[in-house]
Amino acid sequence: MRTMKLGSSSIEVPVLAVGCMRMNTLEKAEAERFVQTALEEGANFFDHADIYGHGECEEIFADAIHMNDDVREKIILQSKCGIRKGMYDFSKEHILTSVDGILKRLKTEYLDVLLLHRPDALVEPDEVAETFDILKSSGKVRHFGVSNHNPLQIQLLQKYIKQPLVANQLQLSITNSTMITSGLNVNTENDAAVNRDGSVLDFCRLYDITIQPWSPFQYGFFEGVFLGNEKFPELNQKIDEIAAKYEVTNTTIAISWILRHPANMQPIIGTMNPNRLKDCTKATEIHLTREEWYSILRAAGNILP
Repeated sequence: MRTMKLGSSSIEVPVLAVGCMRMNTLEKAEAERFVQTALEEGANFFDHADIYGHGECEEIFADAIHMNDDVREKIILQSKCGIRKGMYDFSKEHILTSVDGILKRLKTEYLDVLLLHRPDALVEPDEVAETFDILKSSGKVRHFGVSNHNPLQIQLLQKYIKQPLVANQLQLSITNSTMITSGLNVNTENDAAVNRDGSVLDFCRLYDITIQPWSPFQYGFFEGVFLGNEKFPELNQKIDEIAAKYEVTNTTIAISWILRHPANMQPIIGTMNPNRLKDCTKATEIHLTREEWYSILRAAGNILP
């Protein structure tokens, strides 16, 4: 699989990340088969979070991959923390405790990347900076990033944090593409011109922060997938037409649409189906034409002024 630099770091990562949020839906043998398929496809970047299955997903993953020192050297592990029941928490105590729990469940001594999961309204940036220094100097975390943060929230953190924030995990799919479409409707009076995220796409490109799109097949906020959905007839017709041209599945085209964007994003693939994962990895071999990319954008109901 093709690789890329993660943000401004020197770490080389696959252009697709394997999301492990649903790992606890698999039986042991299924989990082992899935992880092995990912490795065979060159997808050795695994994305976790301490809230996925209340930590169970990390435990299942570690067992499925048969974690040991040799295995650990061949994979890249990312996890997230900061979400608690009824609140968000970026306090020093919570982050340190969370990381220790993550490491224990993953049976590893370090994370390649730690992300702060959702913005904490009560964040004290200097305390986060102190916490990151502890995690970095102790060797428990090598790189840091955020998830679901806007530009000013990132800048506020970065003012205090020594380490560069290398990634920002954000929702993006063909049907949830306002971070792209708002930039196409500048100086117009239609609703598509509404900028809801502070131009986070351009910001991340300017400051070498890799965007990691999550839910690349979802529409709305976990309302369902758009592929094969009767709510999106024109979009599915266009995707199927292009899929037939390249002799791949609609899944492949949906991912290749994201990869075609020059921001060098790293989509998080959340499927637990080995065959569908293979369909996703095939997207790394396809380079949609400009005409194809825009035709999919329009078919999703987006307008060009």
